[in-house]
Amino acid sequence: MTDPLVCIAAIKGAHGVKGEARIVSFTGEPEACFSYRPWRDETGKLVVTPKRWRAVKDGFVVAFEESHQREAIDAMKGTRLYVPRSTLPDPEDDEFYHADLIGLAVFDTDGNALGKIVAVPDFGAGTLIEITGPDGVFFHPFTKDAVPEIDLDAGRCVIVVEEAEDAGDADGPV
Repeated sequence: MTDPLVCIAAIKGAHGVKGEARIVSFTGEPEACFSYRPWRDETGKLVVTPKRWRAVKDGFVVAFEESHQREAIDAMKGTRLYVPRSTLPDPEDDEFYHADLIGLAVFDTDGNALGKIVAVPDFGAGTLIEITGPDGVFFHPFTKDAVPEIDLDAGRCVIVVEEAEDAGDADGPV
């Protein structure tokens, strides 16, 4: 199995005329993204290696070891920056890297297969797992109560599926 890539940052655009870029970090401690380098794209191809950085509102301004013109940085706007999973520290107990969850088989508490985790988004109200299965795509909260069992070695997790309560009368929902 290849070493999966973990997204740690993204290029927001160019800053100034000296080939610097604005980036946003996705690591728990924002500055920690600079501990892991070089940065690659989603295919594993080397993109940039940070040389110097400084914090600014909503992210960092970064100078790279590779020489870039402003136009080249602008062309990289939106590029997500990855590092191999093996370069990151092991997570604490009951903590997981999103990359480790992608692809896990999902079962309900009765052992019924529901699908596979395809993404781990957070739209602002808490982390979710996006599950694709035979009945389509659905989202499920990613909390200890809602996902009580995760077995990375077995490649599976168990979720608690609660029946939707009847929110309306006989004519349908209100």
